[in-house]
Amino acid sequence: MTTSRMPSRPPRRWSGAVMALLLAALVVASFASLPLQFAAFFTAEAVSSVAEFIAGFAPPETGSGFLAKTAVATAETLAMSAVGTLLAVVAGVLLAIPAAGRFGRPLRGAVRAVLNVLRSIPELVWASVLLIAAGLGPFPGALALGAHTAGVLGRLFADALENATPLPEQSLRTNGATPMAAFLYATLPQTLPQMLSYTLYRWENNIRAAAILGVVGAGGLGQMLKYHLSLFQMQKAATVILAMLLLVALVDGASFWLRRILTR
Repeated sequence: MTTSRMPSRPPRRWSGAVMALLLAALVVASFASLPLQFAAFFTAEAVSSVAEFIAGFAPPETGSGFLAKTAVATAETLAMSAVGTLLAVVAGVLLAIPAAGRFGRPLRGAVRAVLNVLRSIPELVWASVLLIAAGLGPFPGALALGAHTAGVLGRLFADALENATPLPEQSLRTNGATPMAAFLYATLPQTLPQMLSYTLYRWENNIRAAAILGVVGAGGLGQMLKYHLSLFQMQKAATVILAMLLLVALVDGASFWLRRILTR
């Protein structure tokens, strides 16, 4: 009579626990090192000041002339985000192909370093630099969005291309297809829905970023908001803020609807 042996217990891995402890220690150290004064937010003076400040925004400016200016600035912000995202998609695809290792590992590392530089510099910094070169207006704002977003999308596109199943492309190349044709007909269709989803998500982010870039002189709603806040014209600033919220909500809804269509 043979007795069945119980399966041995798998070795315990401590890496997850160690990582969790390190993250917890980092959070505790962050709170301990910052001079956080939460009690100051709830004093009578702070509550009164905030209430008085918020009351200054009501009611929003609804004059026809100002609403027309706000509509033009809204369209400018939307156009800035769309052009910046389009430029980023083109640059991201061109950089993603070598970043996915299609032309060798040395070029892969060099292009990925370029992508790291592009996305590590915030849009506001890109806009500040490009405003010096191109002047005030939405054009440098669109270029700033394109530069930063190209680094983000290029990295995401490259990862999607690397994670695609290689068998369809290999089959086409075995049967005589050129490398470019095999890539276009086998690998790209696999990753296209994911790449489109990334693009729509970044467009949502660029709407918000475009509204902020106007603060440094890139036009659109952000420039109007900075102007009216600097003059303490709070009711006009409230109208601009409402236009920002409406624009973001509309783009979020459109993007969600398009993503549902693409994933069916």
